[in-house]
Amino acid sequence: MLEIKDVSAWYGESRIIPSLSMNVPAGEIVCLVGRNGVGKSTSLKSIMGMVKTTSGSILLNGEEIIRKKTYERASLGIGFVPQGREIFPQLTVEENLELGLQVNGGKGKIGEEIFELFPIIKTFLKRKGGNLSGGQQQQLAIARALVSHPKILILDEPTEGIQPSIIEDIASAIQRVNSKLGITVLIVEQYLDFVLSVSNRYYVMDKGEITLSGLTKDADSELIQSKMSIG
Repeated sequence: MLEIKDVSAWYGESRIIPSLSMNVPAGEIVCLVGRNGVGKSTSLKSIMGMVKTTSGSILLNGEEIIRKKTYERASLGIGFVPQGREIFPQLTVEENLELGLQVNGGKGKIGEEIFELFPIIKTFLKRKGGNLSGGQQQQLAIARALVSHPKILILDEPTEGIQPSIIEDIASAIQRVNSKLGITVLIVEQYLDFVLSVSNRYYVMDKGEITLSGLTKDADSELIQSKMSIG
């Protein structure tokens, strides 16, 4: 589905990612974990074309996309939920969802499966996005990314600032997105228990490089935690 090979990513004159290689197989939930500041979010932005990538390859279903614009990557089937959610607080929930259709040129409609995944969204359609709780805003952000029917959904820190009971709801929704809708998922996250509960495969990053990877079913949580704690 998504193959990243030897990608180098920069912010201005600073190289944040020296050489990133990872694979997100079709149909799986893959998590990239690590401490703050190790390059996880930059990795996602390099996939989306939001930072300078001077070398390497990013293949989506075998097609090279590393030189494509962000909107072109989205139109090829990448749904992205950024860190902080970035919903529009003055727009209603319904209007926020409708913005997700712009990836398809504004065509289509909000599918009923969105409301099945996130029942609270249907309840609050006419409410301003800024009046939702953090957990509700996260559900809205994921729903907005899904209305365009992406092939792969990319989430940056979906548990950030969300209370534990809602984190369980987010985990359940992500698993249903994967199992019911058949959408491949890539998640950047720090909360290890969440990662181990939802993913099929994991990668651990430190200083812009992958230091450990494997299948979640075989994961040694203490070893992963130790790799995440290395300064």
